[in-house]
Amino acid sequence: MVKLNLSSQIVLNKVPEEFYHPKTAVELSELTRCEKLPTTIFPKTEEGALSIATTIANAIRQKQQSGQYCVLGLGTGSSLTPVFNELIRLHKEEKLSFSNVVVFNAYEYFPLQPSAKNSTLNQLKERLLNHIDINPQNVFTLEGTVPQDRVQESCRLYEQRIQSFGGIDIMLLGIGRIGNIAINEPGSSLTSSSRLILIDSLTREEMSMSQSTNETVPPCAVTMGISTILKARQIFLTAWGEEKAAIIQKCVEGSISDAIPATFLQTHNDAHVMIDLAAAGRLTRIVHPWLVTSCKWTDKLTRAALVWLCEVTGKPILKLTNKDYNENGLSELLTIYGSAYNANIKIFNDLQHTITGWPGGKPNADDTYRPERATPFPKRVIVFSPHPDDDVISMGGTIRRLVEQGHDVHIAYETSGNIAVGDEEVTRFMHFINGFNQIFDGNKDEVIKNKYKEIKEFFKKKKDGDTDTRDILTIKGLIRRGEARTACTYNNIPLDHVHFLDLPFYESGTIEKLPMTEKDVDIVRKLITEVKPHQIYVAGDLADPHGTHRKCTDAVLAAIDLEKEAKAEWLKDCRIWMYRGAWAEWEIENIEMCVPMSPEELRGKRNSILKHQSQMESAPFLGNDERLFWQRSEDRNRNTAKIYDNLGLACYEAMEAFVEYKPL
Repeated sequence: MVKLNLSSQIVLNKVPEEFYHPKTAVELSELTRCEKLPTTIFPKTEEGALSIATTIANAIRQKQQSGQYCVLGLGTGSSLTPVFNELIRLHKEEKLSFSNVVVFNAYEYFPLQPSAKNSTLNQLKERLLNHIDINPQNVFTLEGTVPQDRVQESCRLYEQRIQSFGGIDIMLLGIGRIGNIAINEPGSSLTSSSRLILIDSLTREEMSMSQSTNETVPPCAVTMGISTILKARQIFLTAWGEEKAAIIQKCVEGSISDAIPATFLQTHNDAHVMIDLAAAGRLTRIVHPWLVTSCKWTDKLTRAALVWLCEVTGKPILKLTNKDYNENGLSELLTIYGSAYNANIKIFNDLQHTITGWPGGKPNADDTYRPERATPFPKRVIVFSPHPDDDVISMGGTIRRLVEQGHDVHIAYETSGNIAVGDEEVTRFMHFINGFNQIFDGNKDEVIKNKYKEIKEFFKKKKDGDTDTRDILTIKGLIRRGEARTACTYNNIPLDHVHFLDLPFYESGTIEKLPMTEKDVDIVRKLITEVKPHQIYVAGDLADPHGTHRKCTDAVLAAIDLEKEAKAEWLKDCRIWMYRGAWAEWEIENIEMCVPMSPEELRGKRNSILKHQSQMESAPFLGNDERLFWQRSEDRNRNTAKIYDNLGLACYEAMEAFVEYKPL
């Protein structure tokens, strides 16, 4: 069986089970002393979804036995989809009936045309309601189609309707990256009821990624208020993935504030946060467990503690004293190592050994303390790049180093990246092709002329959210292929080592991608079995807000897993390294290989990123960060070097960091 979600288990390699699954109530109480909301952490998203769905199913059955309605308040964010899928499974396989269920939709876009496909009610129907036996008359939603002067009255009637059913039994919500629940944006008050609200730009971006159409998200929404939500008898807040880790930490451990509306859940007597390990990544018990419990001190945890202690004291590692350890809750380490000096030297050397100028291994050298093996040399290397520029953005300096040191480097672009090309780029290329055709073809060929005219007409009529034609998507894909080839040539990679995999899951033409299947995995597996690499580099940047990186990484890890099951000989001599890109960086305590760059090498990396001209100022998906990708990359690499410098290690211009993935 193909495992399509192995990326969700990457975090398991570094978090001991006792931190997220304590055996006793006393241990749980210790671990969660910084948490102001009951928070349950699951190793896998599927386990969390099953837990929530089981609780909802039990409530539905109990109400059925007493002849009552079970009233659910439901959001429609993508984090709720796994729960909806589990509820559908319970209905189909375990005969769970929803005949006594009443649903209140948490929010609706405004203004909406009656024919709009992107309403949140439609999303709720597609993801849940159409697949269960709920009575359509028991489904209620806030109105997005009423005139603005009637919105307030419509909201008042909605509140009355909720009360007429005895209130909401279970409220199921996701959390936005700015801490919104439903569409209660920062500034919403504790006493707010259902109302019209302006949607924040970041929330709109999240919403556009979670809907299955390309229609533009309207500027406003009608939403249940904070007070409406808090009247529910039980509340579940869900979050999955690294991109939600920062806001979950603030929600669970921070003070109550209208700047983060989700913190109001701390005032509820039966609210529960249900998250996976990745979303729990910033909670104290996961990232700084020594502050809340006694620890089993592994080398990695000791390294994390000392890096943290350096930040707290403002000292490099070798200047930390016994007093620093004692005053900051790390006296256990003094017992283990005997003195601050011994612990300092141990971790200093560990960090020193992560730095290498030979990412492919240094031939004829003692590799005892090097992150990579000396042999075989040269190595066959595959760098998997989700989009046609992630390779150079994330590890452009390392790629150049591998090529210069004689390794056989292949670059595999997993998707076309065609939706991330602006329309003006297509127009510019069509201008060139049309002009070229007129000059050199003597106007004999009408095909290009007609296609040029057709595309111009399409762009003239195109509205926000319209899906491009297949021809336009093909042209956009060709533009990105050309840029990728140019960057590879600049990095001295032969074009027969440049592979465009065009994984099928990506080719939906919209931000929302198709489900990944075995077809995607088979394409990746075919390449790795042909090359039989000694090194594989893969995206570990799972906080990519568009989700493409995660799916691409899942395809590679699934292919590797199949090869492992088949006992492939080549895999015994292969290491898998995970890089991160423009969205995040590895925590210093988890870095296992760090490749330094000189100012000249950093400039070379910048030049290779700049070959991707369509991804500069006009790129459609720069996100909430105003910096261009080359600027983000340089800042990230310089910051990594600065952290090493602050810890008292060698001072470099910039550094690229990697973590090894060991197949489970």
